[in-house]
Amino acid sequence: MSNAPATNHAARSQDSDRNDVLNSIGAKWSKFSKQELSDLKTNDELITQVVAKYGVEKVAAQRDVDALMNGRNLTA
Repeated sequence: MSNAPATNHAARSQDSDRNDVLNSIGAKWSKFSKQELSDLKTNDELITQVVAKYGVEKVAAQRDVDALMNGRNLTA
């Protein structure tokens, strides 16, 4: 018996989860291009980019990212 179907399902699920996260980020911060969103690897990178693009303090960016991500990670 092969694990391929389960593995493929898990990979699709992770891709779907990541796409959901990226769509949420893009909806909140519309200055991000699709390429910039897909290049994000960590929540810390997102915070850094929010600070750079929106000129907000890091503490405010951290709070907003934490609220949006709600325990999710970009590396899901």
